Parts: sequence; C-alpha cells; structure tokens
Amino acid sequence: MTTDRAVQAFAGVMILISIALTYFVSPWFWLMTAFIGLNLFQSAFTGFCPAGMLFQKLGFTSSGCAVK
Repeated sequence: MTTDRAVQAFAGVMILISIALTYFVSPWFWLMTAFIGLNLFQSAFTGFCPAGMLFQKLGFTSSGCAVK
C-alpha cells in the first residue's frame, strides 16, 4: 500500500469515527471532522502531509504524498 492510499484510508476512518462521536457523544466532535478536512485541503496545495510522513516512517512505499 502506498502512502497516498494509507492517508486516504486513515482520513476516511477518522471522519467516520468523528461522525459517530458527534452522533453518540457530543456535537462538538464536528470540530474534529473540520480539522481533518482542513488538513486534507492544505496538504493538496502545500504538499506537506503529516500523516504521509508518519506512514513513510512506518514503512509504506513512497508515492505522491510529498514529505518535505
């Protein structure tokens, strides 16, 4: 699995978790969803991807998710 796919899978799981937490715990968990979305948005333009750096350190193969 490449870092791009790992980042996409991680972001998707985190969004689903935040939606479940919003429904079952508190509406304030929408902030978590917003944070994930903003992080994905900024990484599309800057190329800086903290999750990508983590997954590369874990041994995933490098791809388009730039790590600077």
